[in-house]
Amino acid sequence: MKTLLLPLLLSVLQVNSEFVCPRQEGQFASEESCRVFYQCVGGHPYLQRCAEGSLYDGLTHECKSRFDENLRCGPQPEAPPEEKKVADPYEALPCDPILCTLPYCHCSEDGYGIPGGLNANQVPQMIMLTFDGAINDLNYETYSNIFLNNRTNPNGCPIRGTFFVSHEYTNYQQVEDFYSRGHEIAVGSVSRRAGLEDEGEEAWTGEMVTMREILTKFAGVRTEDLKGQRGPHLKPGREAQYEVLSAYGFTWDSTINNPPTTPPVWPYSLEYKLPHECRSGSCPTRSFPGVWELPMNSHFKDTSFQGGFCPYLDQCNFSYQNEAEVLEWLISDFQRHYTTNRAPYIMALTTNWFQTKVLEDALHAFIDYTMQYEDIYYVTMTEALQWVTTPQPLHELSRFQPWNCEQKFYPDPPCPKGESCKLSLKPQFDNSTSSRAGTRYMVTCKGCPTVYPWVWDATGLGQDQDTYVLNPNSQRDPIAV
Repeated sequence: MKTLLLPLLLSVLQVNSEFVCPRQEGQFASEESCRVFYQCVGGHPYLQRCAEGSLYDGLTHECKSRFDENLRCGPQPEAPPEEKKVADPYEALPCDPILCTLPYCHCSEDGYGIPGGLNANQVPQMIMLTFDGAINDLNYETYSNIFLNNRTNPNGCPIRGTFFVSHEYTNYQQVEDFYSRGHEIAVGSVSRRAGLEDEGEEAWTGEMVTMREILTKFAGVRTEDLKGQRGPHLKPGREAQYEVLSAYGFTWDSTINNPPTTPPVWPYSLEYKLPHECRSGSCPTRSFPGVWELPMNSHFKDTSFQGGFCPYLDQCNFSYQNEAEVLEWLISDFQRHYTTNRAPYIMALTTNWFQTKVLEDALHAFIDYTMQYEDIYYVTMTEALQWVTTPQPLHELSRFQPWNCEQKFYPDPPCPKGESCKLSLKPQFDNSTSSRAGTRYMVTCKGCPTVYPWVWDATGLGQDQDTYVLNPNSQRDPIAV
């Protein structure tokens, strides 16, 4: 039917012999009048008229109301063709389970796959207690009270946590004490400032690598034990953060947040594309072989509206709820992991959680509740990753060396009190800091520096900007800033 109608339709249209079709097919504006336009078919122009009260828009190539303020009458210059986007040679591809093999790589199409192909009932349910921010007198005793001597894992080893330490207001004698007791110390940036996700590699190096050097210098944490990091406010820094993480020898990150899913997502290597949604909009798209992500599986709080979940536990709203109700919620949220694929359950906390006694008591009650299980282990982030890379079924965990506390190296305890240093903060190498210059106090057992350590000045000498040594195994083209 179409082939019969087209000649009939074209036969009633007036042909303009002077108009030359710019292209073989399409609609084009007339130079003489906005009431008409040309329809080109096979390189032949046919005059068309807009309906009464409308004119032809030469930009959008359609008839519009004559009163439209945005109407462009007559031929308009064509927009230049879009430049072809150059393919990134390091772009992460979807998971390839044939090429991605343990212990160097783990991925699955949806992120739900258990490492090693184990059944869920063979998998220990790992719980990671993590703490973000400064460690000082405001939270030291509170955090210490969580790790009581009678709270042990099924293998008899004491439960342990991971501290993502930020610099400002931190007491490094207390950091050293946690470290000497077997807790993991990880990097949480120098200033913990907002907006770092939009910065380049230089800013991420200044924040994260400087923080690692500060922890080594003033808390005695061995560099090789500082394996992981978490970006401020759970805002991943696109490619820049992970280029720095890879270039300076970090092993893992725990900044990326996964919205609540059932089942939750297992840790994965960043060699392949993320298996879940990136709500922050600033996740990496490049491939980073050898770098692992321990994602923050968000906690459900209110499923009645979009966004009713919380990555940090203290972001959840527990107003007007008592201890029993909060405990019931914690158990229910935990069951989403325990009764499905047993992906690690990260309980991410800041000092804010402990400002409310109901919440603090509910956390203690939850930990005591889980002590009755023979398949639940409280481990550090690195210990969880050690299991992911070399998964062991439950009945063989007694021989799993990374979780054997008797075979671990524990550094000597710090000095009893530490020296309180009164120092001046002059962020001379940091143009983006939100911290005001002035006096800061810092407690350490390692001797007072000249000035308050800050971005690009880990030793606190206040002279030249630091130079940090790159990981020799990570050499590739830098990203554009």
